[in-house]
Amino acid sequence: MRKKRGRKLDGWLIVDKPAGITSTAVVNRVRHALGAAKAGHGGTLDPLATGVLPVAFGAATKTVPYVMDGAKHYRFTLRFGEARDTDDADGQVTGTSAVRPDEAAILAALPAFQGEIMQVPPAFSAVKVAGARAYDLARVGAPAVLAPRPARIERFALIAMRDEDTAEFEVVSGKGVYMRSLARDLALALGTLGHITALRRLKVGPFAEAQAIPLDKIGAGEDSTGAFPDLLLPVATALADIPALALTEAEATGLSRGQALSLVTLMGRIPDCADPEGGLVRAMAGGHVLGLGRLADGWLRPERLLV
Repeated sequence: MRKKRGRKLDGWLIVDKPAGITSTAVVNRVRHALGAAKAGHGGTLDPLATGVLPVAFGAATKTVPYVMDGAKHYRFTLRFGEARDTDDADGQVTGTSAVRPDEAAILAALPAFQGEIMQVPPAFSAVKVAGARAYDLARVGAPAVLAPRPARIERFALIAMRDEDTAEFEVVSGKGVYMRSLARDLALALGTLGHITALRRLKVGPFAEAQAIPLDKIGAGEDSTGAFPDLLLPVATALADIPALALTEAEATGLSRGQALSLVTLMGRIPDCADPEGGLVRAMAGGHVLGLGRLADGWLRPERLLV
């Protein structure tokens, strides 16, 4: 029997991703440094981008979708006057404009980009078109015509204007929102062209910048069996943003066996912020996270069990 490579680690390591490297390359580097058998990441960052990249090990990979569904906080710098084919500084110039918006014009334009909006992904993105990735088509000179898709922007704020060419913004967004598209479209709405020159993710789901470890510190002079596994956050940390529901021992046993629980018996314990029609709750048993359940049609049904 072939021996499985790597050792079993379960938990999250929050990496401060540097610019110039892909998210996949970060995962591979960290997995090798810790000698882990299985790892994945909680939300892709572009090579140009820096900041919070949660890396999941072992059982934590089961909770990746819930991290990716969480709110994301970004800070980016928009340079006015040039369009790039990638919508960031890594691309080739495709157009120029002499128009430079002032602060008042920018502030007036921002409300149109908040709430539920429609957004066209960048030509260089992982969106699939007839089975091919958009970035692969763009790289061979045949960029796809991408359809607009819904995007939710909770906050889009001007932080500073460094000079007439550049402005810095902070954004809180939902899942699948492209900062490059947001910057591109804001510039167009202001009657000019623009692209991102710097992008940093400050938070994704429950994971924040303060928890992030610089990539060059991971594995540098450390035995992979030593200190860094002690920095792994528990698997259930990924679910911290999901409302908690305390279960009795009998209820926990039933849910863990795949049984649905009547919401009538749970009345008074269901969190006010939980949606009774389709919402998720974090099922708690004796102070420990049992897993996730979904509320619908008068029942709590198990969706993802961690124990």
